[in-house]
Amino acid sequence: MIREVGAQAGAKLAWKETPIPSVDFNLTPYTVIWEVTRACDLCCVHCRAAAQKIRDSRELSATEGYRLINDIAAWGSPVFVLTGGDPMKRPDLEDLICYAAKERKLRTSLTPSATPLVTKMRLKEIRNAGIARIALSLDGPAAAVHDDFRGEKGCFDRTIEIIRDLKDLDIPLQINTTVARQNIAVLPEIAKLVEGFGAVQWSVFFLVPMGRGKKDDMISPVQHEKIFHWLYDLTKKVPFDIKATAAQHFRRVAIARERRAGRAAATDGRGRYVEVSGAGFRYADGIQRPTQGVNDGKGLVFISHVGDVYPSGFLPIRAGNIREKSVIDIYRDSFLFRDLRNPDKLKGKCGVCEYRIVCGGNRARAWALTGDPLEEEPACVYVPPLAKDGRLPRETGMSKTGPLIRSERRGETEQAESVRTTARP
Repeated sequence: MIREVGAQAGAKLAWKETPIPSVDFNLTPYTVIWEVTRACDLCCVHCRAAAQKIRDSRELSATEGYRLINDIAAWGSPVFVLTGGDPMKRPDLEDLICYAAKERKLRTSLTPSATPLVTKMRLKEIRNAGIARIALSLDGPAAAVHDDFRGEKGCFDRTIEIIRDLKDLDIPLQINTTVARQNIAVLPEIAKLVEGFGAVQWSVFFLVPMGRGKKDDMISPVQHEKIFHWLYDLTKKVPFDIKATAAQHFRRVAIARERRAGRAAATDGRGRYVEVSGAGFRYADGIQRPTQGVNDGKGLVFISHVGDVYPSGFLPIRAGNIREKSVIDIYRDSFLFRDLRNPDKLKGKCGVCEYRIVCGGNRARAWALTGDPLEEEPACVYVPPLAKDGRLPRETGMSKTGPLIRSERRGETEQAESVRTTARP
């Protein structure tokens, strides 16, 4: 069954509602992100990279980039994302895209910054090089909010201009939005814009306080929960896909809501949820959504501009460098990645949660707020039955961020329902 979406974008944006094969995350990631440069002309208030305007002389060369792409292609066909900084600052960007997309057959996407470097002519060259999708950031429904986020007046108008160019060139569009206290009230307005743009996906990123991102700009755990329910409801109404990024606990809400609607979720022999509800399809542009729960270091790997390998861009704990060792070996064999993929290593309430395989909490946020990437998710309100009974791993009876919020087990859906009734952002 094929369902057409994003018709206004002019491209054939569709997803196949048929199962896609599972991948052993111990061996192969679903998504590989390469920060091709840290240079960027914007000064975004939440930038994880704290980007600078000038390119670093230590950046991976084109030759090193080709070697990295070869290693990534050896995994099969993971989703390959070229990011920054602003990748448009690299003059060899089109060559890198062409090699990845056409020579090595990788499904390649790009996340440029909305600056004058993104001309229609260069977008055409990028399209011809084989790009599958371009993702643009939009953090407000109008210039006042968005430009404040991006640190430059006129950035909103420039973003709209780029979106028009993408439509003219039939390049699939993804919109990325960072959720913070400054824009939580205008998320419904942003969603309307996303639909009007004909975007294939809205990636809703929940702030992790690192780089320029500040803890004070984060929304509260209860606000996370309310937005999760609002997003779940929205998925039933809009023609575009919605992906909650850095918010693995959205999967718990989606699974619970699906169960309440009479749709069963897959579990293992120990009653732990192992698949994500509402995923498991592939778009016509080749980018797919896995049914498994991707997390930092678990189905995801990030390579910095100088070749350092991290579990994600928001969890900057170095596991190695591709100038010294293959990214394949680092991903598979480093103690850090192996621990992050092991749900039995999780601490606090995450360690006893029945959703720890499919969710596991955001490891980057745990690290940013506690200093330990295996600690419990600080932005989650849910308390598993074993946590309520006091049976926490690692001899932890209390979250480092404060007392746990208690709820009855029968409970999980009652807790969800109490938040869902006021779920509008």
